[in-house]
Amino acid sequence: MIKLKEKIGYGFGDMASSMFWKLFGSYLMIFYTDVFGLPAAIVGTMFLITRVWDSAFDPICGIVADRTQTRWGKFRPYLLYLAAPFAIIGIFTFTTPDLGYTGKLIYAYITYSLMMMVYSAINVPYASLLGVMSPDPKERNTLSTYRMTFAYIGSFVALLLFMPMVNHFGAEAGEQHGWMMAVVVIAVMCALLFYGCFSWTKERVKPIKEKQNPLIDDLRDLFHNRPWWILLGAGVAALVFNSIRDGATVYYFKYFVVEETYSTVSLFGVSFVLSGLYLAVGQAANIIGVVLAAPISNRIGKKATYMGAMVIATVLSIIFYWFDKEQLVLIFIFQVLISICAGSIFPLLWSMYADCADYSELKTGNRATGLIFSSSSMSQKFGWAIGSAVTGWLLAYFGFQANVAQSAEAINGIKMFLSFLPAVGTVLSVIFISMYPLSETKMKDITAALELKRTKK
Repeated sequence: MIKLKEKIGYGFGDMASSMFWKLFGSYLMIFYTDVFGLPAAIVGTMFLITRVWDSAFDPICGIVADRTQTRWGKFRPYLLYLAAPFAIIGIFTFTTPDLGYTGKLIYAYITYSLMMMVYSAINVPYASLLGVMSPDPKERNTLSTYRMTFAYIGSFVALLLFMPMVNHFGAEAGEQHGWMMAVVVIAVMCALLFYGCFSWTKERVKPIKEKQNPLIDDLRDLFHNRPWWILLGAGVAALVFNSIRDGATVYYFKYFVVEETYSTVSLFGVSFVLSGLYLAVGQAANIIGVVLAAPISNRIGKKATYMGAMVIATVLSIIFYWFDKEQLVLIFIFQVLISICAGSIFPLLWSMYADCADYSELKTGNRATGLIFSSSSMSQKFGWAIGSAVTGWLLAYFGFQANVAQSAEAINGIKMFLSFLPAVGTVLSVIFISMYPLSETKMKDITAALELKRTKK
């Protein structure tokens, strides 16, 4: 039985990752267009190029992690050694250099590419920890719940406080300085959380075979793992859904709702803007979804829970299109409902990836946990790559121009980003997950068979 302290420690890791991940998803596009000074189409192309490469880099991280042997285990050392580089490169990513257009573009490509690579290098081993902390599928569900709960708490804090920090630090020194200093605060918090995750967690599950298979065998086993392919497709589609909604939110409130015409909400001397509150409310609702995921999936199954949540999210997203900018109450209510659905699916995905590792080990005798879990990070990156690129390209297609009043066509396009376009992702995700074959009954048999093999070693 894993103790509460270790469950919290495991949650610290995704709390750190999610703080930056949400800044990338919600603010990096508008940072590059409205603060850094790059055209939307150029940013969309940059996101696609860098994230496609980085998606391919994730399996490399998993392969290396699987072959790591230290006194701390296979995966935990990466949390210790990469926490500081993760924070430092994150700060550089949100720094605006005093360069011309070409220099800025090169700087953006380099810093963003490095950020995504170090994110993979620390997050793939972190995700893989789930597969070696416990062999029990239900305990993995619990660990996934802690992970995602802390992830959304981190996202909630980051999204709620980020723009107030930008405004505070930039009041005298300028907007660009404000963005950089706000990220400095977030980066320090992330590094400390990764150190906490390293200190409070433990690797327990040992492979049936102590000797590591050749890489070609690991890859062959992975490519013949049908449940893995299904989860990969479902994960990419789900992240397209999330990335389009998150990436367009600030545009929606800045140019459609026109949040500057509304009074800011002040609490404890801190002024919050509507877009920040909307994003933070979404993260709080995600936590509700995470908490509901384990008990519901334990009762009706992971597959049925996932499909039900995505079907509801599809319907709600389509209805969202017809809200007028004055209907703020409905806009926020639907954000809560959609976010509950979105929050419930990700702990299920992480838990199902752990099941895929067990399925592969029983079938082949080889346990490539890092390689299998790297696919989850790969699907995240690839989903965000597609969603962010589509957002940048369609903003340009609809005639978006930074920091000016938008045309009717551009406004209609921005509304589509929070309604019909993300609904495409949810529909595709449902189609993929409907083919997932590892039921709860089948996983009980797999777990029992693996345990029997381990006891015979």
